[in-house]
Amino acid sequence: MKYIIILGDGMADWPLDEIGGRTPLEAAEKPNMDRLIKSGIAGTVHTIPEGMPAGSDVANLSVFGFDPRTCYTGRSPLEAISMGIKLGSDDTALRCNLVTLSNEDEYENRSMIDYSAGEITTEEASALIKDVAKALNREGIAFYPGVSYRHCLIWKNGPLDIRLTPPHDISGKKIAEYLPKGPGREIAIELMKKSTEILNNHPVNISRVERGLNPANSIWLWGQGKKPEVPLFIEKYGLCGSVISAVDLVKGIGIASGMKSVNVIGATGNLKTNFKGKAEAALNELREGRDLVYIHVEAPDECGHQGQLKEKIRAIELIDREVLGTLLDGLADMEPYRLMVLPDHPTPIAIRTHCADPVPFFIYDSRKPEIINLEAVYTEAYAKSTGLVIREGHTLMDRFLEV
Repeated sequence: MKYIIILGDGMADWPLDEIGGRTPLEAAEKPNMDRLIKSGIAGTVHTIPEGMPAGSDVANLSVFGFDPRTCYTGRSPLEAISMGIKLGSDDTALRCNLVTLSNEDEYENRSMIDYSAGEITTEEASALIKDVAKALNREGIAFYPGVSYRHCLIWKNGPLDIRLTPPHDISGKKIAEYLPKGPGREIAIELMKKSTEILNNHPVNISRVERGLNPANSIWLWGQGKKPEVPLFIEKYGLCGSVISAVDLVKGIGIASGMKSVNVIGATGNLKTNFKGKAEAALNELREGRDLVYIHVEAPDECGHQGQLKEKIRAIELIDREVLGTLLDGLADMEPYRLMVLPDHPTPIAIRTHCADPVPFFIYDSRKPEIINLEAVYTEAYAKSTGLVIREGHTLMDRFLEV
């Protein structure tokens, strides 16, 4: 038996007047999902335990089958693992976004224009972070380049109880009340302010402005944590798995749990990603003997954060056609398989950030192709109507694997 998980990050949403009271899932043309769910098991799952932040870190840990309440230590350490950074027991890892702030003279008076600096390219971002590191690295402080706008700061003996805000939660807002608070705030704010002196007139940003693109004119720190304690997937489930993602967070969860992380050429973490390439890589992993592949697609989440309704619908349609469609063609001559489709959390267009609502999932088993419900469609409303609710999100993997 082979197992495939397709996770459309932030794919779930709320009804929107702009599309007749439908959600993007309801508006999208997704014939493959709507066909499989008619023969599958569908319901909703709570991927965010009560009281925990509604982030992709917590939610993906749940979907991987790990209880975030026992193994979650912060977002950035998982990203650091994917980046090959060796974390010591006294290291605190922080996510370092390259962002676009407005240009008021006083840093505190600025607003968050773009949490991703126009989804800056990895090549451009690497040049910027390397110069930030050259200027700001010192004893106990070290910056590391990542992918696109996502980077890492390692702070030796850095405080875990510093209060930091994800930049995608404050799009369009004044940053003053969201600046770091609590222990270590002075150092964090100093680094953020000093970064603007390096970035404002950097050749990369001058070029971006000339091309009508948002400049990456500040760093933004958040997502702090210590080295994680994630179980090994093969020890828990007896299966050998691979993870396919463009973002360090999800790759980091896979690597920390002993999975193989597969890099796909053209995988970007946005709408321009190589959707089909991810599916082809998954098929290759299965043919080479892997039992399970976890395919993560970031695009719907990015569109939700940017408030891009048409693009979010398009992302869902591409997942259905290019990822699921390609998989179904390739799986036709393989041994029996089980396939699960779900988001990690909703990223509603209306609020442009995550929420902790339960998400719709379905499981299809190739050994049971008979239609169960001809009216079934893959939407939030249908999943809720089935009455099947998985309240402990990390137990969904047990159900999927029939453990």
